[in-house]
Amino acid sequence: MTIALYPGAFDPVTYGHMDIATRAAAIFEKVVMAVFHSPASKRLLFSTEERISLIREAVRDFRNIEVMSFTGLTVEVAREVGAQVVVRGLRMATDFEYEFEMALMNRKLAPEIDIVCLMTSLEYQYVSSSLLKEVAQLRGDISSFVPPHVAAALKEKLGVPA
Repeated sequence: MTIALYPGAFDPVTYGHMDIATRAAAIFEKVVMAVFHSPASKRLLFSTEERISLIREAVRDFRNIEVMSFTGLTVEVAREVGAQVVVRGLRMATDFEYEFEMALMNRKLAPEIDIVCLMTSLEYQYVSSSLLKEVAQLRGDISSFVPPHVAAALKEKLGVPA
């Protein structure tokens, strides 16, 4: 069985994340969406438990997608779940530079694990969780960027009227 690990902060999960997850689920027998517990470079809006819950609701119709949290090195988590592949999504050229550097480091740390990058579909290319949170905070319409339950949770968390 080919298992793929799709790690990220997912704060919150967007249709762009879902695009990558569901496409990976069509390629690999099992996809584990791994929610990074506390990335040092990000200020998180949602707790780990909230992010896991939002993702589980978003992927409930996909039998081969599982959700978990993790801390530490991505390649160590990949080994723990038996993943042969780490899936990453690419939106822009800047994503490529960052992911390329990470892929080389991960390859050095775990040569048995491959990195697969999927290009985000055009309609989600400009969507990022941080930009989405800003639009929601300013009461912009986010319905085309996230599932309805995520939009509601985001508005509630930000104290924005529905």
